[in-house]
Order: sequence, then C-alpha cells, then structure tokens
Amino acid sequence: MRHLLSLTGLLAVLTSSAAQAQGSSSSPNDDPSYRKEFVYGLNFNTRGGLIGGLSLRSTRVLTESWSRYWSIELVEVKHRKEQRVASYDGGTYVQDKANFFYVVRPSIGVQRVVFRKAAESGVQVNALASVGPSIGLEMPYYIYYDYTQRDSRGNPIGGEDIRTEKYDPALHADQRYLLGRGPLFTGISEIKPVIGGHLRAALSFEYGRYRDAVAGIETGVLLEMYGQRPVILRAPSVADKDINNRFYPSVYLTIYLGSRS
Repeated sequence: MRHLLSLTGLLAVLTSSAAQAQGSSSSPNDDPSYRKEFVYGLNFNTRGGLIGGLSLRSTRVLTESWSRYWSIELVEVKHRKEQRVASYDGGTYVQDKANFFYVVRPSIGVQRVVFRKAAESGVQVNALASVGPSIGLEMPYYIYYDYTQRDSRGNPIGGEDIRTEKYDPALHADQRYLLGRGPLFTGISEIKPVIGGHLRAALSFEYGRYRDAVAGIETGVLLEMYGQRPVILRAPSVADKDINNRFYPSVYLTIYLGSRS
C-alpha cells in the first residue's frame, strides 16, 4: 500500500508540474519540432511468459520537456507457482491451473524529458508515470482427459473416450489420464471479468536518427490491485485465497517502435 501511495503522489506531482510548464512556456524556441507520437511494442514482465503482451501509446507534446499520453496494454498474468509438466503421450499442461488470466490496462500519464538527444542521433531519456483501471479476464483452462475403459492389459474396451474438460485438480487427480492442455480458446465464451487498478513509474530510452521516427525501450515498475481475488491456480483441500493474490507487483521491459508528426 505504501508503494501505491508513493506512485500516486509521484503522478500528482508530475501532472501538476506539466500543467505549470505548459502555462509558463511562451518562447517559440521551447517548442519541439513534432506534436504527436504513436508507438507500439512488445512487453516482457516478471508476471508473464516468454512474451508478456502488447502495448500501444499515443503522446501529445505540451512543451519541450513535458508530454501527456494515453496507452493501452494487453498482457497475460501468470501465477508465480505455475509448473508445466509433460503427460505420458507427449502433451503438456500447467499443473493445478484453473484459469488463464488476461489483463487489459488502459491508462493516462505524463512524460518528462530527463536527457534530450541531439537532433539526428544519440539517446533520449524520459521519465513516465501513469494510472488507470485493470480489466482482468479469467478464462477457464481446459485439458484433454482420457476416460477410456481398458482391460487388465491396458487395451481399450469399446473404443477411446477422450474428453475436453475444464481442469479441476480434484476431479482430474489421476494424472496418468491427463493428456495435455485443450485448445487455447475453448473457454472464451465463459470469460469472467475481474476489475482492479494499476500505477506505474518508468524510464524510457529512445533511439533513432530521424525526428519523424522513434525506437526504444521502456523499463519500470507496475503495481496492480484487484477488488476480487483472481483465481489462477486451484488445489484440492486448499482455499483459493490461500493460493491466489489480489496484489500483483511486477517489473517490466517494453521494446517499441513508432512515428512522430
């Protein structure tokens, strides 16, 4: 909670300073050569998989040093204790996983130039802070389970009976018959929303030789809290609240490209 309050205070200070800078800027030499910036990128974070997700950001320049922006991010959030295991027939699944958890993060924020690069080369360093809602989407995790009746030698009796079902660690406790993860979007019609909010503070490092193009990396800390506890893992004889959390801090890195006008 102290981290949330600290980031809220940082955002308030930056927003106030941006407004003052916009109002006090009267020299034409303070105006940059572009007014808008649009970037898109790949997100990597400590709560995601190999690739955390995708992000878009649209920025409007206020002064030489200050900008405001809106952004939207789509990521998958994983539980820290997720373990991928292999089934006997070569399939894989995540043990005790109840739901995929995807998050859409729209946000508004401010950006300040810390170090400006030269006109045609160099690296520019920016400080960013933003806030917004977190729209979580729980989607049931499906698996293939083998209900085939077999004789004493293990041969099928009356044909195979392999079903696609929601993974329930209590119902599917015998992992000898768990064949692997089901089709990815099988549970899309059963998505359940979980609403929360997030704050972030970051630094970006912009590269590029031309004023109308931008490329760089953004790295920072994101703090996220949900009103209702998302259920990502579920285990027999263990309460959901003892496995899953409401608070999801993470460190992230986004690689982005974009344009200016």
